[in-house]
Amino acid sequence: MRVGGSLNSASRANFTASAKTVFRTLFAFGPATRPQLGATLGLSRPTLSSSISELDRVGYVEKIGEVQGALGRKAAMYRLGPGAGHIIAVDAGSTHVRLRVSTIDRRLLHSRIFRLSSSQRYLSEEISQAVAEEVEAVRSMTELTWGPLRAIGIALPSRVVGQDGDTASTRQNYIFANFTPPPDVPLLLENNVNCAAFAEHSHGVARGRPDFIYVQIGLKIGMGIVLCNQLLRGRNGGAGEVSHLSFPWGPGLRPENSALETYVGSEAFLERVRQAWPPEAGNPPQDTAHLLALAEEGHPVAAEHVRRHGEDIGAIVSSAVSIVDPGFVVLGGGIGNSPLILPHVRTVVDRLTHPTQIETSILGSDATVLGIEMLTAEHACGLLIDDLTA
Repeated sequence: MRVGGSLNSASRANFTASAKTVFRTLFAFGPATRPQLGATLGLSRPTLSSSISELDRVGYVEKIGEVQGALGRKAAMYRLGPGAGHIIAVDAGSTHVRLRVSTIDRRLLHSRIFRLSSSQRYLSEEISQAVAEEVEAVRSMTELTWGPLRAIGIALPSRVVGQDGDTASTRQNYIFANFTPPPDVPLLLENNVNCAAFAEHSHGVARGRPDFIYVQIGLKIGMGIVLCNQLLRGRNGGAGEVSHLSFPWGPGLRPENSALETYVGSEAFLERVRQAWPPEAGNPPQDTAHLLALAEEGHPVAAEHVRRHGEDIGAIVSSAVSIVDPGFVVLGGGIGNSPLILPHVRTVVDRLTHPTQIETSILGSDATVLGIEMLTAEHACGLLIDDLTA
């Protein structure tokens, strides 16, 4: 969701259509030589030279070297320049705030990770304060070579709706409890699991897959859905919100909203493990990472708890597969990323629903911040191209 802000008038210029095309190509595919750009875009040498000159005059492209050609001539290599600016991408997570500063074509300039004092199941003032401090810290160290700040993107542990939607029920505006975005910088908000799914689709294990679901299992649970290469958000920003599934079902039981997340989330899971931990098995695990480590070492009690939890996750994934039938599932999150969970999920899904390939995320804890970085860069590029068009 775009919250506000726009590029200032200093960014505006009357560029030709070919110059805009060169800019967009370098944004999407990275550095390229003049011959490569000409062949890709079908531009003549004079038109290409003119386009590069237009962009170079305002620092939107820069020459970074030369490449030896097959016939002995050297070809100049170009990429987006400092004038194109940079972006700030923030994963406002439940346990950590991760921040990446990158050029508009996603070259990393700086990164930061801040651990929250406690786990936050919901978007809170503490998360907002951490975001405010981390963004302020990185803005204070901005270098001239980074160029202007074009946009800020924040991935939130909540549903996200447009400004005309029910922002009270999503709690998304809690991000502004202590964080005030710069008035002249566009701001983008997106759900954190959707961001992770976007990253997996673009350069993760689901790359090239038109249909898949990303299931995050950790402190909380969530799901991102990609169908026909499109990320589904839903009318209320709730597509894939498996955390809202009612639970439990059974005779004499009354299902409650969001109770499934309460049951499967890492805090409740660890509490069940501790209560059932036999004295003869030694000290109970300190956290889920400790439990997984014990299971990996062959601790029988730990391995049994991991198996049961993996089967619970498998049941959730089976329900999602039965509805969406994506053919491909990516598991992520603090628990979902564990290779110990994967075989149990596969076994349950194979037994309960359609044939589905299931894999573990290769992006790990960086999936969300990489996703919001890409969405923010695309947002900033679109605004910049619009400004060039104006």
